[in-house]
Amino acid sequence: MSRFVEWLDQRTGIRGAMHAALYEHIPGGARWRYVWGSTLSFCFFVQVVTGLILWACYSPSAQTAWESVFYLQHHVPGGWLLRGVHHFTAHAMVVLLAVHFVQVVIDGAYRAPREINFWIGLILMQIVLALSLTGYLLPWDQKGYWATKVATNMLALVPVIGEPLQRIVVGGSEYGHHTLTRFFALHAGVLPVLLTVFLALHVVLFRRHGLTIRDPNRAPDITFWPQQFLRDAVACLAVMIVVLVLVLRNYPSAEPGVPLGGQLGAELGAPANPAESYAAARPEVYFLFLFQLLKYLEHFSPIVGAVIVPGLVMLSLFLMPFIGRWQLGHRFNVVWTFALLIGAGVLTALAWYSDHSGRTPESQHYLEAVAAAHAQAERAVILANAPTGIPPTGALALLRSDPKTQGPRLFRQHCSACHSHAPIEGSSDPSQAIVAEKPSAPNLWGIGTRDWVRGILDPKQIAGPHYFGNTSHKEGEMVAFVNDTIGSQLEELKGDELAALKKKIEDVTFALADEAGLIREMAADIPARVVAGRVVIVNSETGFSCIDCHKFRDQGELGLAPDLTGYASREWLMAFISNPEHERFYPETNDRMPAFAANAENPLANRLSAEDLALLVDWLRGEWYEPTAPNPPAN
Repeated sequence: MSRFVEWLDQRTGIRGAMHAALYEHIPGGARWRYVWGSTLSFCFFVQVVTGLILWACYSPSAQTAWESVFYLQHHVPGGWLLRGVHHFTAHAMVVLLAVHFVQVVIDGAYRAPREINFWIGLILMQIVLALSLTGYLLPWDQKGYWATKVATNMLALVPVIGEPLQRIVVGGSEYGHHTLTRFFALHAGVLPVLLTVFLALHVVLFRRHGLTIRDPNRAPDITFWPQQFLRDAVACLAVMIVVLVLVLRNYPSAEPGVPLGGQLGAELGAPANPAESYAAARPEVYFLFLFQLLKYLEHFSPIVGAVIVPGLVMLSLFLMPFIGRWQLGHRFNVVWTFALLIGAGVLTALAWYSDHSGRTPESQHYLEAVAAAHAQAERAVILANAPTGIPPTGALALLRSDPKTQGPRLFRQHCSACHSHAPIEGSSDPSQAIVAEKPSAPNLWGIGTRDWVRGILDPKQIAGPHYFGNTSHKEGEMVAFVNDTIGSQLEELKGDELAALKKKIEDVTFALADEAGLIREMAADIPARVVAGRVVIVNSETGFSCIDCHKFRDQGELGLAPDLTGYASREWLMAFISNPEHERFYPETNDRMPAFAANAENPLANRLSAEDLALLVDWLRGEWYEPTAPNPPAN
């Protein structure tokens, strides 16, 4: 081995380079305050190593970026750990940059002959921030997409070169696929190369000028190895421990049906959707101060908060070597540096409090948006992990074709002005429960289920707000029959007669619910109950004789009351929503409900497309994919 080292040293001079690095002269002895530069170099090394591995797993396109990150996060062993380390080490670099900058200013390491190295350090700071910004977009999730879009829009505010610069960064006039590829090229190629070049220059100039020592006589002079090296190593280890704590802070919690990585490492939101606004979009925590500053200065021109103020601050930092020449210049620089840090900290705290206090409508709206975003992200993971997997059209297609995701949106848009969709009793998933401000039509929660039918046949409910109480049908024959006939019998009959009547009601409930064909309503005793209920429906001797008004299967006539054949089935609901005035439903007694989709009588009805109508109906029926059951309960 020694012969090989000797051979290598003769050709490369590696021993001399190692000796120069390890035995660098340190006046005044080893100190913990000298570790910050080494921790920054360590973080950059970690970023390079983890970034190269992430690069090998990443597919930079609008249709594959989220999908490749999802696969890394949830299916590659340790992928969540790798991505988490890369993500939080980037955060650590920003914090360490601030600490290192403060140390440089306090020590006066910007003064001659170190001005150029100080300016190079400021350039390195801008490159690190640019790396953080460009990396934010690469997962191509909702959070990164919308937050970065705001940042690219701000580029256009730069005087003269703003719009051309924005087109270069965005990759044209439209923010989208080419923006992602440009950001990937910047994040994985251009910026790391620039960082490496300027970091090398920074180290070379640092070696040339040496440490800036405020009190060189405090201790005997030493060399970098071993005392300062040990301090640097301990500091780097501490940084890595903090990073790992952030990565593993939610261990071992994981949602059912979601791989362990679902709650660990860096967050992955739902796939980016340009057609859907995202109220929870915020920059990373180290940019929050600028976000808050823009809010405070929004009554001025946007250019003030986005360009002028940040530009003046950076100019003041670049002028520090000149200001420091004055008698009180160094003190001014130190005070100004701390003023900037305190100001940024206060603005960051205000931004966080403004979002998370819950004391204002804006804060409540933000917290609701965050909860909805987390729910949608979890849903995207569940769908992507389904047996059918991600289609060639991409993961966004999974959400766009998911009734559980799209149903609430469509219901709020088209139905919630009149209908509610909320449980009468008990709690539910907040994303699925919708309460109309002024309900004037039936509550559609659990439509087609036995509980739903049971309510229609209940004198205490049918004329109430959850059924026909707010409609013109409150005075109709159905309400009168349930109240006058069934209601009076329930009050008058006793013993076996009362039990027989209740059994008939329950049999009808089973028979009508069976028409909906909901799998979750199936049970071993249902067939017999369904047959008995069908007899009650069509037989006048039972006291019901529903076919006097309704058509049921091959008996009764259309036009008097809604057809009970296939009641609340997928086809029945789609036909009803398309045209409630069809002879199968309410040809003469329709209560204000318009036609929502194209139909034979009204081919131009276009409130709902065929695809949206199917999604809305499947949602109302509770038919969507879940890893534990083909149909989740609707109530």
